[in-house]
Amino acid sequence: MTTTSRHDTGTDKLLVEVDDGIALVTFNNPEKRNALSAEIRTALPGALTALQADADVRVVVLTGAGDKAFVSGADISEFAEGRTSAEARAAFDRLAADAGRAWGALHKPVIAMIRGFCIGGGLLTALQADIRIASDDSQLGVPAARLGVGYGFAGVEALVGLVGPARTAEILFSGRRFPAEEALQIGLVNRVVPGPALHDEVWELAGTIRDNAPLTVTACKAAIREVGRAPDRRDLDRVAALVEACFTSEDYREGQRAFLERRPPRFVGR
Repeated sequence: MTTTSRHDTGTDKLLVEVDDGIALVTFNNPEKRNALSAEIRTALPGALTALQADADVRVVVLTGAGDKAFVSGADISEFAEGRTSAEARAAFDRLAADAGRAWGALHKPVIAMIRGFCIGGGLLTALQADIRIASDDSQLGVPAARLGVGYGFAGVEALVGLVGPARTAEILFSGRRFPAEEALQIGLVNRVVPGPALHDEVWELAGTIRDNAPLTVTACKAAIREVGRAPDRRDLDRVAALVEACFTSEDYREGQRAFLERRPPRFVGR
């Protein structure tokens, strides 16, 4: 029997629903193409922390409300008040740092389900996911150079780590929007599917990940993250401990039993 629950994020602009082990995080600002308002950015760190603490959650899926946008970027209407003075920019940066720490502390697999515009801060949000699946009508890009906005190091680092310096230079210098197929070619997304099939494709993948051994998935995610860090900053002891925890777990024994009995395994995460 499936169970559905909702997390209270403190705002209806950010919705979190957990259904049968899969958490759906919805950026719910469709009248502004799901732009990241201050209200959403304030609520996001707490929502991510709650998802990490929720033992029922095995996979997190990110999406935008409606079919026009995943996230179209920061809310430009707030720029005059929120990103002009040094004090306002510092407050904006603090929220971004809070979100960055919360993303870093989220050890569960994350899939970005992208449809429509995935621009600026929306693309940076999608880059926090482990896997990105886009509809064929999606557009991705970073228009900072068209707005005179300074683009922070964390965003540049994430892009370079994913597509390399030359592709990052084209994305940032041009400020143009990349159609889904081109985004696939340069490695911004994992796959592109027809819009009507997007939800089913993502849910099939999320279900597969959910049903796999959680300890193994967590260890793999940790190792992938460490690969992206400089060698002198890697916490390989933690990765080794997570790998060892897999071999001493009940799930390891369950995997062997299920294989011998020719049935799907029932992993419990311990």
